[in-house]
Amino acid sequence: MKTPSVIGLDIGGANLKAVHTDGTAICRAFALWKQPNTLADELRSLLSRFSTPDRYAVTMTGELCDCWESKREGVIAILDAVAALAASRRVRVWTNQGTFVDLDQAKKTALSVASANWLALATWAGRLAPTGNALLIDIGTTTTDVIPLIAGRPAPQGRTDSERLITGELLYRGWRRTPLCALIGEEGAAEFYATTLDVYVYLGVVEGGESRNTADGRPTTKEASGRRLARMLLGDLETTTHEQRQHLANLIHVRLTSQIALAIKSVARAMPGPVGCILTSGSGEFLIPMVLGSMVLGNSSLARVPVLSVTKKFTNVLSISACALAVAVLCAEQE
Repeated sequence: MKTPSVIGLDIGGANLKAVHTDGTAICRAFALWKQPNTLADELRSLLSRFSTPDRYAVTMTGELCDCWESKREGVIAILDAVAALAASRRVRVWTNQGTFVDLDQAKKTALSVASANWLALATWAGRLAPTGNALLIDIGTTTTDVIPLIAGRPAPQGRTDSERLITGELLYRGWRRTPLCALIGEEGAAEFYATTLDVYVYLGVVEGGESRNTADGRPTTKEASGRRLARMLLGDLETTTHEQRQHLANLIHVRLTSQIALAIKSVARAMPGPVGCILTSGSGEFLIPMVLGSMVLGNSSLARVPVLSVTKKFTNVLSISACALAVAVLCAEQE
């Protein structure tokens, strides 16, 4: 029997990601919470360069957007947009139990398909882990996932976002979109003046650009990021120094990497034995060496276990869209 062609869709609140089993991949910024009614049109535009698949495989996190009154309403709206795109082609939806269901069943059990993309990634990427205990660490723009693996299979303590927050398997911190007021405490403004992207642009860790998906709608240049950092100090480029802004950026970096390290330590402690391997993925994977080298893990065996990059096996767009790739591959195999 011929393996069906599949397009995997990972529909988030800030980004849309699509991967075809022929290797085509696209990631596009889309503020779903601002324009939910245009999702179907946006998906149609996104996939206009793809060849038509036999199936669509869907996972999502965008149901949490506050444009909807509930997560259930968000799930159903997202699935309706996919159904409009798919027309007569079959749609399979990934659940937090590690299975696919059809559209009707997904709508009936909406909360079971909400924010389940992490499990698709872990199910697929876990095959790369050696026998024994391992961790998959995925650092994204908004969140970080720390997923325990036993013999290559996901072994999470939590399945929903709220359960995973309690266990440390989900940390609502990312390298790009997290507001600095979530990390700065009493040392700065409790306002949405800057995000973690500004930290890494100002420190020269990532390149800036003309994207205006920022706190003030201005570009992501080093100067503009510096201005946003200065706002966090209740100042501007005239009334703050480069040293003050750099100190703030370094402070936020240490706090972010330390919080990720604490989550890793917590999840590892709950596993049945020592961790023998760490798999890494996500657009924020560049932070992993700094996380593992942080003071939190400095004397821990976790700082010395082998690290295997999942994303380095793929092109940049494919690696950023790893969850979409995972549901596409898993669906093609199961179908």
